[in-house]
Amino acid sequence: MKLIDKDEKEISEINMTPFVDIILVILIIFLATATFIVEGKIPLDLPTAKTSEPAKQLQDKIEIVIKKNGIFFQGNLVNLEILKEKLKPMAQPEKVVVLKAEKDVVFQNVVSVIDVCRQAGISKYVVETKKEP
Repeated sequence: MKLIDKDEKEISEINMTPFVDIILVILIIFLATATFIVEGKIPLDLPTAKTSEPAKQLQDKIEIVIKKNGIFFQGNLVNLEILKEKLKPMAQPEKVVVLKAEKDVVFQNVVSVIDVCRQAGISKYVVETKKEP
């Protein structure tokens, strides 16, 4: 079965322009997503310390990010009440909370998050910093 247009001529090639457009859009989405995954979830300007150690070697860790514009848990913006509710089922003696707070965040916010962690039943925490050059 041959495809024939109005002039009774055989169509011998496929128009590739829509296909190329779709592939380019998919490529752009893939690159944007891959960059987001590699760079990390939430950009932070951590405080520096000479004795800083990475918290990556911890096995059972829960990361909480504290920025000027709010508290982030598992990549989502939460308030203290929601954070408390999400931490309660995770409370186990071996769990460690890794606090990543920007260097210019109000210290009361850090203390409030530590207080919520303790209320939820988690008493171990680490404050992550960058190694000072």
